[in-house]
Amino acid sequence: MGMGMGTGARSMTLRRHVSVSDVQDGMVLLDERKGRYFKLNASGALILRALLDGSSPADAARVLVERYEVSEERAAADVEALAAELAGNGLVVA
Repeated sequence: MGMGMGTGARSMTLRRHVSVSDVQDGMVLLDERKGRYFKLNASGALILRALLDGSSPADAARVLVERYEVSEERAAADVEALAAELAGNGLVVA
């Protein structure tokens, strides 16, 4: 658990067939190939924005800790889980 955290920046980018829209309480990703929508809540959107902007998973977790006052362990687990889910659904390249 948490493996890979802090091992240097991993660049994450959206796949070409994925578009993103900010919504009031988070973010929506559209997989244009499959016609599927994915909704991220505010904390998920914060994580994705940080990772897309070049932050390492550890840096993205620190942003969560500062914004939502969660433990570092919880934040790191949330970042890893979201990154894995996005990659698993073919939305991002990590």
